Amino acid sequence: MSDITLVLQAVSRGESRAAEQLLPLVYDELRKLAAARMARESSGQTLQPTALVHEAWLRLIGSGDRNWQNQSYFFTAAAEAMRRILIENARRKARLKHGGTQERVNVDDIKLATATPDEKILLMDDALKELEKENPERARVVLLKFFSGLTNHDVAQMMDISERSVGRHWVCAKDWLFRKIRAQM
Repeated sequence: MSDITLVLQAVSRGESRAAEQLLPLVYDELRKLAAARMARESSGQTLQPTALVHEAWLRLIGSGDRNWQNQSYFFTAAAEAMRRILIENARRKARLKHGGTQERVNVDDIKLATATPDEKILLMDDALKELEKENPERARVVLLKFFSGLTNHDVAQMMDISERSVGRHWVCAKDWLFRKIRAQM
């Protein structure tokens, strides 16, 4: 059993200082996940990977549910926390009182019926929630690959399934999500 798994079990038992021991063990991996996810964000994104990691960490440790059986559960929870932070950030930016999607543009450059990057994130979130109801395993593959930037190999290890299964789930989920998002636009 790895050091991370032992510390995660100590956290779930409620041992004091276990969370303090956990952060140094997982920080680099969380930072990689956040950096991979932020690389896909729009150029106007103000949130930095380090801030995303810190916010996700606070949510993970601050939540009452700290029953992470192993690394897979923990990193899935971290990816979910990062996804929620990005969704909340997109919603905040889209609110009218924060300027919504208003920006200065040249009239000649106006394209009608296009979604902003923040709107696309919200559409993706809605579609992912639907996929999670229909097929939780495919939704988890999307969460780990798209929002965490993991490889098929990493996802297969975390989910304890074959790489071919990850690939099939990824292809089917992308097609399903594309059709759902396209229908909403």
